[in-house]
Amino acid sequence: MPAEIRAAQPAEIPAILGFIRELAEFEKLAHQVVATEEALRASLFPANGRPAAECAVAFAGGQPAGYALWFTTFSTFLAKPGLWLEDLYVTPALRHQGIGKALILHVAKLANERGCGRMEWSVLDWNAPAIKFYDSLGAKSLPDWRICRLTGANLARYS
Repeated sequence: MPAEIRAAQPAEIPAILGFIRELAEFEKLAHQVVATEEALRASLFPANGRPAAECAVAFAGGQPAGYALWFTTFSTFLAKPGLWLEDLYVTPALRHQGIGKALILHVAKLANERGCGRMEWSVLDWNAPAIKFYDSLGAKSLPDWRICRLTGANLARYS
């Protein structure tokens, strides 16, 4: 049965946060999750109408099965916007049914509709099944690039 993919709704925040925690557990990063339903709601459905990110939820049999979360980037080299896929997750019991592919293709379609020059994401180097999946879509790994990050006290000291 094909998955239904649609834009996340505020009522799905608990399910999305549950998926985020499952993803973090899989990635061995659960200790880094400090997100709350309130913080997620404020970021995805803010009062000012300018969300920090967008989210789509996949449903299988009427139940949430996974999600994709992304935000807009910009390429100065292309002079075009892009989409950064922050999370792509399908609950383990529902994998290998095309749900992950449907989610990522949903985001790729949006990128095309919005005139984006590229869509990017990162993948852990030990996650061979994900790497194989992304390769099958035609994604190219960028071996010369590393992600740099300022967080917490290191970021705050520049306030």
